[in-house]
Amino acid sequence: MMRRRHALAALPAALLAAPALAQAEWPRARPLRVVCPWPPGAANDMLARLTAARLQEKLGATAVVENRTGGAGLVGTREVLGAAPDGYTLLASAFNTAVMPLVLRNANFDPQTDLEVCARTAQAPLVMAITGSRPQRTLTEVIEAAKARPRDWSIAITSIGAASHLATIELNRRTGANLEMVAYRGTQPALQDLMAGNAHLLIDPSFNLLPHAGTGRIRILGIASRERSPLAPNVPTMAEAGLPGYEFQSWYGVWAPKGTPREIVSRVNELMIETMRDPAVIQRLTQQVLEPVTESIAETRRFIAAEISRAAELLQSVNYQPE
Repeated sequence: MMRRRHALAALPAALLAAPALAQAEWPRARPLRVVCPWPPGAANDMLARLTAARLQEKLGATAVVENRTGGAGLVGTREVLGAAPDGYTLLASAFNTAVMPLVLRNANFDPQTDLEVCARTAQAPLVMAITGSRPQRTLTEVIEAAKARPRDWSIAITSIGAASHLATIELNRRTGANLEMVAYRGTQPALQDLMAGNAHLLIDPSFNLLPHAGTGRIRILGIASRERSPLAPNVPTMAEAGLPGYEFQSWYGVWAPKGTPREIVSRVNELMIETMRDPAVIQRLTQQVLEPVTESIAETRRFIAAEISRAAELLQSVNYQPE
């Protein structure tokens, strides 16, 4: 009887030790999964692979990227929401993750409480482009033409809930142009239609559009940043083009399932900050018109809360109904 009581008394300690043991084994017990809810080739995917490579290099672990696409990013996000909070599954996504519940009916989660934010990694200003087949060369000319003949104009949307989607909603609200929004499955088909003249306007991250500005197939009307980009010094800001205060950016980050140990989340944050301070990484991102971001977890939480608040206010002002 005495031996049995001792065994029972020791049981809670053993149970408490199990999570600590699993945490101590991180990250070498099995491969780390970096889930990207977007297809290969996109900026999200590039940053996901950069994240996985740095985790593998610095932690001595195996890290693999899994592209789980669909549902405007919801499929991959759900994969992480349902994963074990043991540090072996991470989400590499973008602005969309923060606003999904505001724009998608089936996104029944709270990005601020149902995920653990690890870090923001990069950001890029949005730019507005017009197809080269249209004669207008300024934002003012476009708005005047669209108001005069609204049926002659459409603006492409690369993904529901993307920063460019909300920027387009704000453009319509601010100008009263009421441009028809046509949804595409990603930037590439939208850009192809813009170049072909089947779509007339597109707002998207600078790294997607600026490289095509010299081809004659599209023209850049403005950049939605406070200052002009040194990579495109001749492109006016949207404020200079006639929309003061019109500033939008796409941004990217890393999340973990809710309940992931604080030590693991903090370690991922430290590695991402270290990565985004690496001169080689800075040069690579700058060449792609991406700006590295180095923030603490608390700073990132405040930033995301402000982004959600801004998006909610905008969508409420136009009576947006989730799709």
